[in-house]
Amino acid sequence: MQVILLEKVVNLGNLGDIVKVKDGYARNFLIPQGHARRATEANKAEFEARRAELEKAAAERLAQAQAAGEKLNGQVVKITQKAGVDGRLFGSVTNADIAEELHKMGFADLVKAQVRLPNGPIKTIGDNTVTVVLHTDVSVDVTVSVYGESA
Repeated sequence: MQVILLEKVVNLGNLGDIVKVKDGYARNFLIPQGHARRATEANKAEFEARRAELEKAAAERLAQAQAAGEKLNGQVVKITQKAGVDGRLFGSVTNADIAEELHKMGFADLVKAQVRLPNGPIKTIGDNTVTVVLHTDVSVDVTVSVYGESA
């Protein structure tokens, strides 16, 4: 199925690109999420009429993400979990835990899907670096300090 992208999509294309994707990907993800529309002649004409408006909205979202990235860059998130004497956690620190701590720090519009853990959930105490993706073009590194609490 051919679709017109209404915003930049990672590994697919930029705003206004007409790309061919699998039917299920378009029907179940791109179109319901508002990332794309079917590439019919009517939709192409409507897109061209709204192109400037969509580009302006995309630029505003990028500017907001860059401003939030400036505030978030270099932040240290402190999380306390129950741990054993050898420094291993009883459980793990997930992206949901990190997103919740960031909410408490004042980053309210952050969702757990934006927190990327390169090595999976954190299972030991100490400092770890995680990536927070605020926009397709804006990603910042945040240090997560996990402290152990005796069980």
